[in-house]
Amino acid sequence: MLPPTSVAPTDPYLTPLIVADGLLPDVRVLLKDETRYASGSHKEPAARAVVARAVAEGHERIVVGSCGSYGRAMATACAAAGLRCTVVLPAEWSDGGAVAATAGADIRYVQGGYEDAVEESHRVARAEGALDGNVDGPCKEAIFEGHGHVVWSLHDELGGAAATLWVPVGNGTTIVAAHRQLRALGWPVALHAVGSPGNNPIVTSWPGPYRTLPSHAVVTTEHNEPLVNWHALHGPDALTAITDSGGAVHAATDDELLAAQALLTGYGVQPTAAASAGLAGLLAHARTTPVSGNQIVVLTGR
Repeated sequence: MLPPTSVAPTDPYLTPLIVADGLLPDVRVLLKDETRYASGSHKEPAARAVVARAVAEGHERIVVGSCGSYGRAMATACAAAGLRCTVVLPAEWSDGGAVAATAGADIRYVQGGYEDAVEESHRVARAEGALDGNVDGPCKEAIFEGHGHVVWSLHDELGGAAATLWVPVGNGTTIVAAHRQLRALGWPVALHAVGSPGNNPIVTSWPGPYRTLPSHAVVTTEHNEPLVNWHALHGPDALTAITDSGGAVHAATDDELLAAQALLTGYGVQPTAAASAGLAGLLAHARTTPVSGNQIVVLTGR
């Protein structure tokens, strides 16, 4: 395995692009390491965009539902701007809110899963007169803009060269945001989403139509948690975006996630297993289908 090389970011909000030589023969694999933000989550630019709206509108508090990573990102962004933050979490998921709490957020818990946390956070935001920062709330456009930042930076770093983009999928928000930015740039990149088999309706519905899963049917583990939804809040639009881009949806088991995570440590990055889903999907796909050109793997959290 050759030592990794990085393209240095041109501003403090651009994360490293790492050339991962040796992962696939005769294929240029590029790792977009979005774990480098203070919160450790690729959702931090989206959280910053919501914070900017809150400041502009005079809000003092933002409320979000999360299974972990968005809550960490929002708590971090709020702390930097001097805003208060409430994060609603499933009681038995994630890190128990420790990171978000350390950043100063108020933590609340609900029984159930991610969807239940989001629903409760909508109620809390209304009751407290706070800004609802959820991905399906009034800040949706700001969130899409924030998530699209990664595509803008990749286009800048690659000079618009042809590429394929591999992204872990949960709600489908990043996929929809990436597709919007790709169209705005006129950059023809195929979007490949990778989720947990049987545990996400974007995965089970592909190639469509979109259908939710029974809430009791999904199985959450310590490794697949961010990839699990019974209702992906941007699922229908994500399926449309993937189809329009010429991409596809793939599934990665926990074992495949862990194997990809282990490989990535050799390139100086430390993503979680779920954040390694893009690479897991690419490697599985390459075993059955010829792959060529620039293959960009987005690492979404640590």
